[in-house]
Amino acid sequence: MPTVPAPSPPAPIPAPAVTAPTPAAPTAAAPIAPVFTAPAPLASAPTAAAPATALNVRVLVAAAPQLTVRVTQDGTGPDAGAPLGRPAPLSPVAPSPVTTWTVGVSGGQLTLNGRGAGNPVLYLPPSPGSVVEIAGKPYRGGVLLRVQDGGVQGVNVVGIEDYLRAVVPAEMPASWPAAALAAQAVIARTYVAARINPAAPYDTCATESCQVYPGLRAEKAATDTAIAVTRAQVIAFSGKPASTYFSSDSGGFTASSAEVWGTALPYLRAQADPYSAGGPRGGWRIEATAAQVGTVATRYGARVGSLKAVTITRLSKSGRPEEITVSGDGGTARITGANAGGFVRSLGAPGTRVKLSGLSGGQGPMVISGSGAGHGVGLSQYGALGLARAGQNHLHILGFYYPGTSLSILADRPGTGGAVLASSFRLPSALPLVAQTLAPRSSGAAQ
Repeated sequence: MPTVPAPSPPAPIPAPAVTAPTPAAPTAAAPIAPVFTAPAPLASAPTAAAPATALNVRVLVAAAPQLTVRVTQDGTGPDAGAPLGRPAPLSPVAPSPVTTWTVGVSGGQLTLNGRGAGNPVLYLPPSPGSVVEIAGKPYRGGVLLRVQDGGVQGVNVVGIEDYLRAVVPAEMPASWPAAALAAQAVIARTYVAARINPAAPYDTCATESCQVYPGLRAEKAATDTAIAVTRAQVIAFSGKPASTYFSSDSGGFTASSAEVWGTALPYLRAQADPYSAGGPRGGWRIEATAAQVGTVATRYGARVGSLKAVTITRLSKSGRPEEITVSGDGGTARITGANAGGFVRSLGAPGTRVKLSGLSGGQGPMVISGSGAGHGVGLSQYGALGLARAGQNHLHILGFYYPGTSLSILADRPGTGGAVLASSFRLPSALPLVAQTLAPRSSGAAQ
């Protein structure tokens, strides 16, 4: 494991960049602490890289015509000061006075408890151990509030390691082996590091469209430990954070990024994945009516009249459809490339390593049978589970699913909010498969 560079004195936490911020401070009903301020622009001159402990992530966690924000009088929350790996209870022993802000919009400016704030953007920066409640959910860190489309966006500003404390248990069961959890922590850190962009209003969202981020209540001791032991580790390719896509179960063969999205990346390749064998979706079967198939086929441009047959006419290297031929009384059409897999998923299939049968002469349902769940690109979570049970560590797991990549240390440049990589070394390949049971015994992986 690479050594994290010795830390330099901590720099002030940079405020997120906003468009033409107004320098005036907001007006509030009463002078209470903590005080929201208008964010300052980021410094333009980069300085020497510092450890990633200073790197913040801006997560869009809520958007509504009006949001409620709650903070304690001293700017900290019930978990203030809780060390990584040992979260404190949610209920503080001696509660601090709590301030509740109702944040709305009037005349293109934010309002706080019904009074004009004088700015379209307000910022309560994070501090050590701080917790803020946004729209009823507690989050570590601070909050950035901004006007967007006549409503309010609530953006949680949180240190990257604290961000992961909620993400990792939401994406993988905390009961899984430590090596699998550590691998998930590294790819989750890499995913968000690649998306940090000080010029954007926020870096990532809190839903499945990005990475699931439920907030403080999702934290678990086991995943906290995985995050701590992999602190600042990211996967790199050509000096940049890699695209660490993952899915629940490869179905025994990972897919390439080219066949799923049409973009080829050398480390996201199709390869046999025996470690995923035995997952809960190792084999499945669903049915779709002729009417359903016809509707979905039309959405994919296959307008053939009354449906007669649907067949897979070309497979990719990973055994997924690369061309599907749709026949009807109005002719024949082909659904090709990434759209072939999209067609199958749109019919309700959990994965795309499939066989099609039935629908003879347009009669009866079409039967879709297959293995795996999710797109199949990159790490297979059930494969990571199998590898961990076979005694592989997280570096070998990552090396198997992202061949040709390196492990790097994430750092930031104080005053810019951007990330840099350092201390890189090539990830090892997985060790030969040993004679152990690889069948997963628990479920809950992301789709």
